[in-house]
Amino acid sequence: MNRATFLNYLRNERRYSEHTVTAYGKDLEQFTVYCRNYFGENDLGKVKREMIRSWQAHLLEAEYGAASIRRKLASIKAYYRLRRERGFQVDNPTLNIPTPKLPRRLPVTVTSKEIEHLFRSFPVERTDFSLVRDELTLGLLYQTGIRRAELIGLTRSAIELDTRQFRVVGKGNKERIVPFGPGLVELIEDYESLRSQRFPELVTPELLLTDAGKPLYPKWVYNCVNRYLIGVSKAERKSPHVLRHSFATHLSDGGADLNAIKGLLGHSSLAATQIYTHGSVARLKDVYRRAHPAAERISRPRPEDTKDK
Repeated sequence: MNRATFLNYLRNERRYSEHTVTAYGKDLEQFTVYCRNYFGENDLGKVKREMIRSWQAHLLEAEYGAASIRRKLASIKAYYRLRRERGFQVDNPTLNIPTPKLPRRLPVTVTSKEIEHLFRSFPVERTDFSLVRDELTLGLLYQTGIRRAELIGLTRSAIELDTRQFRVVGKGNKERIVPFGPGLVELIEDYESLRSQRFPELVTPELLLTDAGKPLYPKWVYNCVNRYLIGVSKAERKSPHVLRHSFATHLSDGGADLNAIKGLLGHSSLAATQIYTHGSVARLKDVYRRAHPAAERISRPRPEDTKDK
């Protein structure tokens, strides 16, 4: 089974984003080169478990981060899983290969006040196609929590303005319904009006287009979000996923049910959603520490304070 077959499977059957497909392809190519250079093995069907463990050690020595190594191992495991499913492989050499644990970090978010400043930076009169498109891009990411790939693939036919919801296909080819507020209805209508004026004869299923009339692509979305967040936020990172994190965190801070947040995000496991409650608890502790008059002053009495005088 060649590399192209594997990538087409990820793209067409697993419905992975093009960004993920490209990353998996590079990982497989890197592993192939390693096996050829260090073991003289060009046939991935003859790879042994020890070769994979050696590659893993090589990545550690090359100072790859835990997240990168986990992703690379996931790529190789997916490849051999497919080989076995399709009869190209009897044994799976990736079975029981351990993956490095990730340090638990709270998600990077922007504050509610920063979000308010962000959307107030756009003109009240929506007459410029590019500005309205940018506002809609940011609005969809923050107000619905969809992923970057889901935003890029969002079609007009999937959107129901009357019921204020749309359908997206997320990770694992799972479809979900995403609700949105009345503010986005007006924004979508304004955008569509300007789009039809700018591209009167263009017919394309994608909702959002670049200034050249092409569908959005991952780097464009990242640059758009980064450019606007730089002006309003001091967050450590300024990416589309930061807006997704902010969406979930602000819902959690507002008392939303964890299972509801899980459904809105399209998570398959509740464990992936629980990190947003941890963030809320951390903020509550910080608020308590700064606001409660006795938070820093009450302590256990010293022995000398309890002696009879």
